Amino acid sequence: MSDAAGLGAFLKARRAALDPADLGLPPGVTRRRVKGLRREELAQLAGISVDYYTRLEQGRAKNVSDAILGALARALRLDAGEESYLRNLAAPKRREKSAPQRVRPELQQLLDAIQAPAFVFGRYLDVLAWNALGGAVAFDFARLGERNIAKLTFTGGQAKELYPEWDAVAREVVANLRAEGGRHPGDPEFARLVDELSAASAEFRALWAEHAVREKAQGWKVLLNPVVGELRLRYETLRLPDDPDQGLVIYHAEPGSESERALGLLASWVAEAPLTRANIRSSGNCRWSGS
Repeated sequence: MSDAAGLGAFLKARRAALDPADLGLPPGVTRRRVKGLRREELAQLAGISVDYYTRLEQGRAKNVSDAILGALARALRLDAGEESYLRNLAAPKRREKSAPQRVRPELQQLLDAIQAPAFVFGRYLDVLAWNALGGAVAFDFARLGERNIAKLTFTGGQAKELYPEWDAVAREVVANLRAEGGRHPGDPEFARLVDELSAASAEFRALWAEHAVREKAQGWKVLLNPVVGELRLRYETLRLPDDPDQGLVIYHAEPGSESERALGLLASWVAEAPLTRANIRSSGNCRWSGS
């Protein structure tokens, strides 16, 4: 999909997601055939002509001004991440061949020093580095040949066993992936990833068609760890100033919670027995007892 076509598809999806009643608009003389705002209604809210907005949705408008993008973002009630995505599609940067991403040794040292599950993801949600506890909480990255978060979520059976709230996780991952794609619109590697996921998963196809956008920032995850059982963890994401395509994700449990205790037990287990598939198999689904 071209940048212009992607912009049009995003505008159309966001327009369809708005409820006219929430915006104080009348129901109209004729019954609405599709949900969401009509083109003329959105154009009026944004203060632009219907003809110009139609050309935007059809991918026929070029050099969209900053003022119009701002007006569209307000009319569509976009959050900061969605507005950034809109602007990236409307004014894509010059594309250069993507160099392989690498994690600085100093960053790996920082990961190893963090006494909490942590990992670094890069372009298109590829996991680039992790610490020992980060490889024990969810996926055993050291043993996996595929370390893309979206692929792990949609093309392997382990994710549905790992996440009791898989539907919510899947929706979030797709929104994160679209936000990451907006950083480099038109990148053929990203297009190949989306095509692969679309071919492999009907669930991914359905969620991708919604055009939801969410920067990976912070939130909750509920996991069923094979060693210590259920973990309810909060995560925070820190973008690296010298490479905005890389983000450091750190998980932590609420102080005094059962998950904090379980995470401590998992850290002890990792320190005593390096995580391998054999360890997981021998542990079964039993909680670690410390004996």
